[in-house]
Parts: sequence; structure tokens; C-alpha cells
Amino acid sequence: MATHTMQDRISELRNRRETAMQGGGPEKLEKQRESGKLTARERIDALVDPGSFEETGLFAEHRAVLFGMAGKSLPADGVITGAASVNGRLVHLASQDFTVAGGSAGEVHSIKVAEVMEQSLKTGSPFIFINDSGGARVQEGIDSLSGYGKVFYTNVALSGVVPQISLICGPCAGGAAYSPALTDFIIQTRQALMFITGPQVIKQVTGESVTSEQLGGADAHMSSSGVIHFVAENDSHAVVICQKLLSYLPPNNLENPPQVEPDTNVEANPELDDVVPTDRRKGYDVLEVILRVVDFGDFMEVQSGYAPNIVVGFGRINGSTVGIIANQPLVQAGVLDINASNKASRFIRFCNAFNIPLLTFVDVPGFLPGIQQEHNGIIRHGAKMLFAYSASTVPKVTVILHKGYGGAYLAMCGKDLGADRVFAWPTAEIAVMGAEGAAEIVFRKEIQEAQDQEARRKELIERYREAFSNPYVAAGRRLVDAIIEPSMTRHHVSRALEYLRTKRELRPAKKHGLIPL
Repeated sequence: MATHTMQDRISELRNRRETAMQGGGPEKLEKQRESGKLTARERIDALVDPGSFEETGLFAEHRAVLFGMAGKSLPADGVITGAASVNGRLVHLASQDFTVAGGSAGEVHSIKVAEVMEQSLKTGSPFIFINDSGGARVQEGIDSLSGYGKVFYTNVALSGVVPQISLICGPCAGGAAYSPALTDFIIQTRQALMFITGPQVIKQVTGESVTSEQLGGADAHMSSSGVIHFVAENDSHAVVICQKLLSYLPPNNLENPPQVEPDTNVEANPELDDVVPTDRRKGYDVLEVILRVVDFGDFMEVQSGYAPNIVVGFGRINGSTVGIIANQPLVQAGVLDINASNKASRFIRFCNAFNIPLLTFVDVPGFLPGIQQEHNGIIRHGAKMLFAYSASTVPKVTVILHKGYGGAYLAMCGKDLGADRVFAWPTAEIAVMGAEGAAEIVFRKEIQEAQDQEARRKELIERYREAFSNPYVAAGRRLVDAIIEPSMTRHHVSRALEYLRTKRELRPAKKHGLIPL
């Protein structure tokens, strides 16, 4: 009987490790690169700090024996899992390996993912899932399905406790798409596709013809479905987006976002005085306001191509992360519709879960009127914004730039929805509705009886506007804390957030509120 020295055993270990690290083998790895994608391990190396990745489950093996699976070697069972640091901060991650059985998710594959997620939960660190998979491993039948269920269940356990980020770098179809959908942010590359049922099945069932790209490409999910949050040009770009996003977020819900070197300049910025046009019918880009208020003009917009009538994203003030929500007057005059309400509500709830203060810029003419909006549930969807803001206990600072009309004004975090500070520019108009519509109701009789109805209408519109549509009435009712010069916005917001840093707000004990989903 041969005796094996320790050196022999170490040599065997190294050989086995080297083989496993090769995934599907050199040819498949090269094919992956030729298709314009990084390999599963290259994605991890690009994302994490050099030398920080500690892998778990390299030698994991499936136990399937049917349909040609007996004795078939699938290195790491098609997914690489472990812990690492990104910019010195702990993360846990999983990266699917398309070169091993098409990255298909079998029982062990999914258990590995769920186990590393549980480590993320135990250590209070973000979880990152890099998706590149042909879907369920059909040879394993319901064991594969059960594995997906474990991942979904664990996604929900992590929700609101640690940030979860999904990178879609290849195919992500069928049940596989639901794990990313349960995470907080999805970054999809232009090479990737994500859908529940593919073009062939759709053609078979409904008769509709569509390409894979039109159905589940990054542009489709950004502009139409609202499923994803960022579009990446390629894998390397997706990693950069992920790194930047992580820089704004706390590791878990018990810690505050990281404090970085602050921008100490809070001097007046006269350019803000000219942002709102004197011609009330003209729009303006609210990003001009945001970029002049955040530190170093650095703003990371989220879902920039979806419901662009509202802007959401992350910036910093005094070196601390803030979540920013702003009506965009350039698009549909900044009106709130179903998609904008959903986009903003989800973002607000994420920020509240992770101790990120909310800064809201208001210029809203109302909720979008129309039969389609009403029949598709604008009442229910708009109510999500009322719920999300009202339920938030983080510091809330609101700046009213121009229009703040009706229920939409409340939905943008007015004083009555718990805003801790409400500032208004002198251009602010806070009213139940626009002066034009209000005058038609209040002064209908006077207008009808006038000889020159148009002249009388204009006169009465101005009278209503002077009486109600200005910030002084709201300030008189204590619905506005201060009317400020636009140039001093950063100064006032910065100080308000500094004073609110230690805010604590107790709510009635309950399992959870019931947002009108």
C-alpha cells in the first residue's frame, strides 16, 4: 500500500484546486471572453479589492444521477461563492459560471448561493449576486426548483437588513429572474437578457413576435418595465457602477452610511437664482438644482431612463449620503403618474430602511389626469408615495421650488407627511390647485357675467394667485419653516441635515404597515 507524504497530498490539493478554478475548461473560458464577457472569476477580481476574496464551496459537487449526470464533474457546481472586501468594506457574493453547464442552477448551486447569503445576514454585510445562467438545471427536476425557492426565501430574509445588488451579465430567464427582482438594485449589461418567458414561448402562446433584445434587453427594462436600475455597457462598467453604488450605502440597517471627506463650500450660489424661468410655461432641468446642492456636484441617478418625470438618486451633503427625490419639470411638467409614484416610493422605502436621509425638491402640478391612469390605479399607486413618506422616520428635508399643487404636493413630502424642515423659494406656489383651474371654480359666476370674459378671467386668476399661490400664506400657516433665497439652498439644507443627524422617531409597535401594493 503506497504511503502519501504531506507533500503528495498538498500537490494533489493544488492540482484539484487548479482544475476546479478552470471552470468549464480553457476553451469555454476563451469562448466566454470572445463573446465580449468576463468570466465568473474575472468579474469577482474586477469587483473586489486585490487578494481579498475568500472562496467557499470550491469543491462542492452535485448528487444527480439521472439524464447523464452520474459521475459528471461540474466544478464548483457552476457558481463561485465567498466573501471579500470592496474599498475596504466586507461584502458577500456569488458569481454564476456560464462555462459550467451554462451556469444552470442545480440543487447544490442554489444551496451555495443561499448559504453565502446567510453569511451576509450574520455578518451584516451587503450581498452581490452576479447572474449569468441558462436557468434551472432541468436534469435535476424539482431539486433544482427547490433550490430556487431557498434563494428567494433568503432574499426576503435579507431584505431591509443588508443591501442586495444584482448584476445581470448574461442570460437570466424564467424563475431565475425572480431573485434579482427581490433585490434592491439591478445592474444589467447590454449583452444580458432577462425575461420570464422567451420569444418562442410568447409566439407559441399569444402569437406575438418579438426579438430577445426587445423583450428582455437592458433598454427595454430601463425604459418600459422599470425592472432594472442601471444600464452598463459591459461587465467592467457594471462592476464600476456596483462599486460606486456601494460607496453610498451602509453595510446593514443598524449602521449609518459611510462618512467621506465633505465638501465644505456652503457659500451662496447665484446660479440657483436663475433656474426657475420667469415665464411660468417654460420648464427647466431639476438636475441643475441637484448638482449645485450636493457635495462636489456628484449625483448618482437611479433608474434615469424610467418615469423620467421624477428623478431619484444618491448624493452627499456634509460628506454623508442623502437620497434625493425631485420632480422633473422638463418631462410632462413634473407631473406624478403611476410609474413615477412606484419609482419614487420604492426608492424612499429603501432609503428609510438603510438610515439614509431624504431630500425632496418639489415642482409638481398634480397627478396625471386621464382614463388610462385612473383605470390602471393611479389612486392606489399614488397612495404608495403618501405611505412611503409618512412611514419614513429618517430625517426629511423638503425644498419647494415652484409648483406644489393639491394631493401631489402632499405626496412630495409636505409638512403634514412628516417633513422635518420645509424650505420654499420665493417662486413657490403652494395651493389646492393651479390658479387657472381654481379661478374657474371660485369665480365662475363673475366670469360668466362679465362683458369681457377673457379679461375678467385673467384678472381673477391673478387675484387668486396673489391670495394663495405664494409661499407666504403657507409660511403663515407654518407649513413652510423658512422662505429662502435659491442661492442659499445648499447652506440651509446642509445645516438642517446636520441638526437632524440625531433624529429619533418612535412609531406604534406593529408587525409592518400595509402599503397599498
